[in-house]
Amino acid sequence: MADSNQGLRKPVFTKVDQLRPGTSGHTLTVKVVNAKIVLQKGRPDGPQPRQMRLAECLVGDETGLIIFTARNDQVDLLKDGTTVVLRNAKIDMFKGSMRLAVDKWGRVEVTEPASFTVKEDNNLSLIEYELVNVVE
Repeated sequence: MADSNQGLRKPVFTKVDQLRPGTSGHTLTVKVVNAKIVLQKGRPDGPQPRQMRLAECLVGDETGLIIFTARNDQVDLLKDGTTVVLRNAKIDMFKGSMRLAVDKWGRVEVTEPASFTVKEDNNLSLIEYELVNVVE
């Protein structure tokens, strides 16, 4: 049996302005500023009729904003003005810019409204990154 000290660790909360390309394992508390569905298609022909939904949500905290890509059931949780905790979130790159995402190993939880105001003039998804190969 594992030692009782090796149980769950306390999460270390990250701020939006600390996010960097290619990183993962972030836990953030963010407010949803804007949410819009960008893809919604169903597959009624399969054995289980399931729908694929994709939404791009502008989320942020007191340090900045970033676009969060919500998939399927996550779309229902992310409504304008709600405060959510993103656990084990990762940074995906899309057309050279950062997007925040939570895959099957992470979790999206709606929490009580946060007291902070979102800093809307620091959108990290507007910064374009370029992959550079360094030869040693």
